[in-house]
Order: sequence, then C-alpha cells, then structure tokens
Amino acid sequence: MTRRTNHLGDDLYRYLLDVSVREPDVLRRLREETASLPGSNMQIGPEQGQFMGLLVELIGAKYAIEVGTFTGYSALAVSLALPFDGRVITCDLSEDSTAVGKRYWEEAAQAHKIEARLGPALDSLDALIAQGRAGDFDFAFIDADKEGYTAYFERCLQLVRRGGLIAIDNTLWEGKVADSDVTDEDTEAIRRFNEKLTDDERVSLSLVPIGDGLTLARKR
Repeated sequence: MTRRTNHLGDDLYRYLLDVSVREPDVLRRLREETASLPGSNMQIGPEQGQFMGLLVELIGAKYAIEVGTFTGYSALAVSLALPFDGRVITCDLSEDSTAVGKRYWEEAAQAHKIEARLGPALDSLDALIAQGRAGDFDFAFIDADKEGYTAYFERCLQLVRRGGLIAIDNTLWEGKVADSDVTDEDTEAIRRFNEKLTDDERVSLSLVPIGDGLTLARKR
C-alpha cells in the first residue's frame, strides 16, 4: 500500500470509469463527437466532468462562469448539476466549436441555463465586473490559453463570492511542469501560475491529480 497518488494505467483507469462514472447519454455522445474533431485533446474526461458536477452540488452553486468552452462538455456537466434557475456564462473565441455544444445543451434541456459569450475572455470577464457582477458567482472553471491563466484567475477571483470555488485545468500539464528540460511558453506559464498560487493567501488551495491536473482554489 502506498500513500502517494496513483499513476493510473489503462486497466485501473477503465476500472475507475466502470465503477464510478455515471455519464448521462447526452454527455457521452457529445464527448464522442468531440473526439472526432481537431483539438479533441482539449476535452476533459468524464470522470473530471462528474467530479466538477459534484463540487458544484457540494457548494450549493447557482451561478457559474467558464473561461474556455470548446464544444461545451464541461459547461453541460456543470449546468446539469445546477438548479433549474441556475446559470452558466461561458467565454470562448470559437463560434464553430461553441455551436457543437449548443446542440447538446438544447437536447439536454439546459440551453436556458447557459449563456455563451463569444470574444476574448478577458473582455467578457471585465464586462461582467463593469456590470457590477463581482461576488455574484459561486463557481468558475478556467480551461483556456495557458499564458492567460493568471489574468483569468484574477478576474474570476473578483467575480466569485467569498467561499466560492475556482477550478483551473491542466495544472500538471502531462508532467511537463516537473521537467526542467521543458521550457516552452505554455509550460512556463503554468509553472508561474502554480508557483503564484502556492503562496496566495486569498484562497485555500488543493491541486487534484485528476485528468491533467485540476487546481481548486476556494476564495477566503
């Protein structure tokens, strides 16, 4: 027995999915369609989507914001965990990929909960702050360009309430963050972001080794 976090091999990962993941059919089909598209590696896995939905339920979230939507799997997973009058605001540049998600949001009867804002995410976040929405949101998910992580986090920290939760994806970055020989811009950006959060007393912090690493920051 070990106290260290397991590295999941293929067999153990399949077992995890078999005994714990309750993926609705509409999410499964969205995930499978996304797998056939360019950039499909940007899609989160079903166990992470379910975990995020559980977090949303645990904190009693009603209002959520997402930075980086792609084909809308994570937005739908979060929306399904919200109450009927809950809302998710998504921020993404691509109309084409967001359109894929919209079809499934409609099918899942969640379209009334999800507002897709197209354009640079910082513009969308700054607009929300300017509209007086600071402190209105319960949950935020950041999964976008890595060099923008710090700026996105700072905006989301303003937008979530005290006790609200910010989840940041890809913070283990396929292990590259621990390899000093890897110095590309994305890896360096995630390293800087991780190091910044380590000492950020504004939040309680945990980096969970699910998917490609999911950092959880609870606003104090």
